[in-house]
Amino acid sequence: MDTTIETLAALVAFPTISQDGNDGLIRYVAAKLDAAGGRVRVLPGSSTGKSNLFASFGPDAEHGIVLSGHSDVVPVRGQAWTSDPFVLTARGDKLLARGAVDMKGFIASMLTTAAQAGALQRPLHLAISYDEEIGCVGVRDMLQRLASEGFRADGCIIGEPSGLRVATGHKGKIAGCICCRGEAAHSANPTLGVNAIHLASAMIGEVQALQEWLAAHGARDAAYALPYSSVHIGTIQGGTALNIVPDNCNMAFEFRLLPGDVPEELLARLRTGATRIAAAAAQGGRQAEIEVRVENEYPGLQTSDDAAITQLALAATGEEETTRISFGAEAGLFEKTLGLACVVCGPGSINRAHKADEYVLREELDACDRFLARVVETLY
Repeated sequence: MDTTIETLAALVAFPTISQDGNDGLIRYVAAKLDAAGGRVRVLPGSSTGKSNLFASFGPDAEHGIVLSGHSDVVPVRGQAWTSDPFVLTARGDKLLARGAVDMKGFIASMLTTAAQAGALQRPLHLAISYDEEIGCVGVRDMLQRLASEGFRADGCIIGEPSGLRVATGHKGKIAGCICCRGEAAHSANPTLGVNAIHLASAMIGEVQALQEWLAAHGARDAAYALPYSSVHIGTIQGGTALNIVPDNCNMAFEFRLLPGDVPEELLARLRTGATRIAAAAAQGGRQAEIEVRVENEYPGLQTSDDAAITQLALAATGEEETTRISFGAEAGLFEKTLGLACVVCGPGSINRAHKADEYVLREELDACDRFLARVVETLY
């Protein structure tokens, strides 16, 4: 565990906030894995300063296991940290830093495990991605490249913080813009324009009605904390001055979807409402338009409890039952792009992530080291 904590301290010292890049961390990890005897590939991303990494230990064969984590973290601006977020700080059993639990703790444990792997009969693969926090963006480059090379493995473990419980499912996501366009006018006579914020307000009603429909009639899975799909508005931007009828208002929306709900059908419901609202506002020759635009999406995960990777992970954790996680992960993309059966299993709680004084416990890292060591034992 001391090695893992030392590595974690090095990892969190790289301020890999998504928009700032991760090349420094990737170079550090590549050097460590190369020194440990790994076959390391640094795969430059589509943006300058950002890279994925893929490394393999053991024979060049198909029947291996992939361990995967993302290197980027969310911003710290505006959060009331009580210590430097990019210096690992010990307070009793807590190890505080941005990314300590989400998810550089798992990556540190991955590196410890790989360095101690020895001579394997089946391969161990390590995947580290960028820009997961902004919609699982960066990993797609790596997965598409691996798919084009015909990569095969027996399964994948994504180390998002799950309390080291084996999660066989996560919801999919669709994110985008409800873009409302009206017609500007002087506020002294608003009837000469179309208020885009009012259009947006009407669309908020459509979103709320759709959420009520999902709760009553959509897919359900009691294994999730929220057992049905959700949709909400996250941000609203519109208007320029109080005395101008605004002609522009953009709202960011998000679906978190269970596998049984069809994204195209739910988007069609929103678009039908948008067409109706815009048509009513455009009567009398006024200008009104509402576009429901998808800007990012990734699939959910639904792995069988009987899958080999699920049974392997359960045995390695000592757990008997699987769980589901409501937050997003890259697992669905691994499954969709590479055909890999995946589970999510990593140290710590997601409830500590994305906030000030994020932390992982020493005992959680120790448990993760032991978990991954048992996973690797199956490769001898």
